[in-house]
Amino acid sequence: MNASQVIAAYERTGRYYFAGGVQSFVIDEGQGEAVVCIHGVPASAFLYRKVVRELAAKGLRRIAFDLPGLGLAERPVDFDYTWTGLGRFATAAVEALGLDRFHLVVHDVGGPVGFEVAAALPERVGSITVLNTLVEVDTFRRPWVMEPFAHRGLGELYLGVLNRPISRALMRFQGVADTTKLTKAEMDAYLMLLRREDGGKAFLKIMRGFELTKEKRDLYVAVLRSDRYPVQIVWGAADPTLKLRTHGERARLAAGLDEIHRLPGKHFLQEDQAPALAGRIAAFLRAARS
Repeated sequence: MNASQVIAAYERTGRYYFAGGVQSFVIDEGQGEAVVCIHGVPASAFLYRKVVRELAAKGLRRIAFDLPGLGLAERPVDFDYTWTGLGRFATAAVEALGLDRFHLVVHDVGGPVGFEVAAALPERVGSITVLNTLVEVDTFRRPWVMEPFAHRGLGELYLGVLNRPISRALMRFQGVADTTKLTKAEMDAYLMLLRREDGGKAFLKIMRGFELTKEKRDLYVAVLRSDRYPVQIVWGAADPTLKLRTHGERARLAAGLDEIHRLPGKHFLQEDQAPALAGRIAAFLRAARS
């Protein structure tokens, strides 16, 4: 199976819908409590395909949708690709999917996006699971693998030379600890989903739309400190991009938690730690009910 076939098979597991005037793609399956999984960059809902399968066996409604500009979603030229704009879309997606109450799972820049949702709809959030993300955004410095995308010209050049062998090498270095859990075709699918019809132009707008302000930091810390819902942090302990000892600890302190649940993965622990991650989410929801 090649990358195109991988994407075609994946596409058959979900459907298209509209939210906030943008067409996007969603995996929405099962009954029970809704778990909304929000991805970051350079990913899409494709990142959660294994996790939603694992959640299926645990009696949960599992939902993962593409943010505008990524995956199978539309890439409007005039869209607001800041965290505020993406958060506004994600909030509209929750409404479009008819979710009265839901649990959030957020990853990478899907953290700030999900925090925007929680700030807008705090009474409907059942819990938040934080995965390898950023909270204290006003002091955040992009890792070297992300920094070039933030600069005009350099970002376009970097994306232009990013071929399949380089993309696979980056995935092995920063994405997954156990590469036997991810085929070359699946790795290539990430690159195809990133570029699609616009060559990655919307992705570059997202990378240049980071709102690294104290105002956003205060908002996201307030979301994690809210007494309306429980919060847990689960981290890929070997993540070379958002490191456990720095970014993980900052997230823990911001949330006021005593511990981080560590998994033996890198940045995309959804790929090689899907059973353990789904188990951690399900156990957290069970504890929250009691």
